[in-house]
Amino acid sequence: MLLLEVLIGAAALAILIPILILSAEVLAASLSRDGQPQDMAARPRLGVVIPAHNEASGIGDALDCLIPQLQNGDRLLVVADNCTDDTATIASAAGAEVIERNDSSHRGKGYALDLGMRHLAADPPAVVLIVDADCRVEEGSIDRLARVCAQTGRPVQALYLSHAPPGARLAMRVAEFAFVLKNRVRPLGLRSLGLPCQLMGTGMAFPWACIAKATLATGHIVEDLKLGLELAGAGYPPLFCPEAQVTSSFPASHEGFESQRTRWEHGYLTVLVKDAPAVLLKSVHTLNRDLLALGLDVCVPPVALLTLLAAAVWIASAIFRAVTRVDLPLLIASAAVALLTLSVLSAWTRYGRQILSPGSLALAIAYALLKIPLYFRFLVARQFEWVRTKRDEDRPR
Repeated sequence: MLLLEVLIGAAALAILIPILILSAEVLAASLSRDGQPQDMAARPRLGVVIPAHNEASGIGDALDCLIPQLQNGDRLLVVADNCTDDTATIASAAGAEVIERNDSSHRGKGYALDLGMRHLAADPPAVVLIVDADCRVEEGSIDRLARVCAQTGRPVQALYLSHAPPGARLAMRVAEFAFVLKNRVRPLGLRSLGLPCQLMGTGMAFPWACIAKATLATGHIVEDLKLGLELAGAGYPPLFCPEAQVTSSFPASHEGFESQRTRWEHGYLTVLVKDAPAVLLKSVHTLNRDLLALGLDVCVPPVALLTLLAAAVWIASAIFRAVTRVDLPLLIASAAVALLTLSVLSAWTRYGRQILSPGSLALAIAYALLKIPLYFRFLVARQFEWVRTKRDEDRPR
């Protein structure tokens, strides 16, 4: 019985730790004040790289947002990666510089970015901005990212949000709120604490000296997360810049939405399980505060999984308490559930009320339950390879 008490108590502590991290980030975000950096550096020469795989349906709109924000001397490079559609033709007609990559044995965004950087190396810009081909860069964001990057000499991450289409079902609206929690609230909390943020895959600006030395040619399905950790370990911790904003839309189709969520969450959990322990050890060994902060941040699972784990630990602790009358594991588990609930409610109150009604938020636990098969597949049939998200316009008409 003592061994069981130790195991359940350890499980309760294990779930409490990421919830404490999440709670600290949400609290710091709620206490933060909006403000823009002062004494901005001069606008540097910029190179924009857009990796694109079969993006003919949307790349024109993305370029329409980007091109008016560029200045003389800037470069706009589209890497048409293993495309079988008119992506390259459309990008070239819009005025972008286009290179094509055809290598079906090495698939993934990282390989396209590596080719793009090697292409720019002959005449490198001062700052490189990476934008996905299905994203809209809001007006003024390129200038803001370029200037902050030049001023700080660090990678800079814009606020990246993905929106549910009008009339979307509950699961997609809950996912939009979870996206806000992960990509807006938590990085804002880290920034208010003077700490770096994770890279988000799009809306990322890098000093040339930084990105030119980075390891990009990988097929990892969350290459942005890996890159942010690598750069923090090398002395280039990413900086969050919510004054710049990049947006996209969730796929309207159920198939595309589920494919996208599986890729993101399986990739994130793979980094959590395989890389986070080594990152934390390295941060302690090198006394790298920024790397430690990012390592701890990675240890927070997706909020749906965190909710499921907290609930499971609480139920196990409650049963153990009923049988043994031992209180401590249940007290720890109850504290974890309470903190998680308060954190989510706090984030929703300030940032999520326009996305979810109070009733919809109350039903979010059902959304977490529906994701159990996704997390089970992570254990038995984990997704390792990059697969393009299937969007509505890909369907036969």
